[in-house]
Amino acid sequence: MQKVTLIGAANIDIQGFPFDTLIYRDSNPGRVRLCPGGVSRNIAENLSRMGAETELVSAVGEGANGRFILDSCRQSGIGCSNVLIVPDMESSTYMAIMDTEGDMALALSDMSISDRITVEYLESVRDVIESSALIEVDPCLSGDVVAYVLEEYSSIPVFIDPVSIGKAKKIKNLLGKIDTLKLNRLEAEYLSGAKIVTDEDLLKVSLYFLNTGVHNLFITLGENGVYYTNGEQQGKFVPPETEIKNATGAGDAFMAGVIYGSLAGYGIERTAAFATAVSVAALRSRDTVNPDITIEMIERIIKERF
Repeated sequence: MQKVTLIGAANIDIQGFPFDTLIYRDSNPGRVRLCPGGVSRNIAENLSRMGAETELVSAVGEGANGRFILDSCRQSGIGCSNVLIVPDMESSTYMAIMDTEGDMALALSDMSISDRITVEYLESVRDVIESSALIEVDPCLSGDVVAYVLEEYSSIPVFIDPVSIGKAKKIKNLLGKIDTLKLNRLEAEYLSGAKIVTDEDLLKVSLYFLNTGVHNLFITLGENGVYYTNGEQQGKFVPPETEIKNATGAGDAFMAGVIYGSLAGYGIERTAAFATAVSVAALRSRDTVNPDITIEMIERIIKERF
């Protein structure tokens, strides 16, 4: 399978799981887990565990957290020889308190080291990026860097999940340069300027993105599944009901499934089903990335839907 280069964050994730309903402004008994994270790193790990070749372009600190992140990447099969090691900064850290349903109640992120991933640094690893079949870029990076990737590597399909409305602002004027775009409902509404209430609204919003030049669009709708379209095919895929142990990595897992589907030559309908199943696998794991994920596991989850 051809190589994917992933440009973006690699974090330390600190996750707290309360034993009972959270009481705000109080100390809550629970369990705390430390694990590697970051959008691009999470996508890379999912892909690597499914057998894809990945190369991560990111930045970590020189200390123990940076070593932990790099060791976890190597153990997962992620190529990390192009991760910048910064001696005078701490690695990115994401700290989240979950609710009793396994969903995020409150989070704080320190991504300041991502500013060290500059256009100049990406120029220094140009050969790596140019040899990719596909590029994923994380809008946690500066707007200049995101624009540089989209404009400089226009001959390579670029996949983006903005993750939040704040980061979506960086791609608002660059939509036509994105091959594949994954959004949630709020991000789609913000970028299109239109509300999504009905299926007819979904169609109108999707046409907005397709008319800008986006080739493949996925809009996740929570428990209502995902809407997908490439202008020729469209539809919804609703996941099977599942127990949620940790929702932190579900969006990144979905994006990994979209990328894998593209590499494997799946059509958009099968890609939507496959990506949904990868996200379900993440929801069923305490870890941000399910360490047991395989193609066989994903196919079993898809069959649960029918």
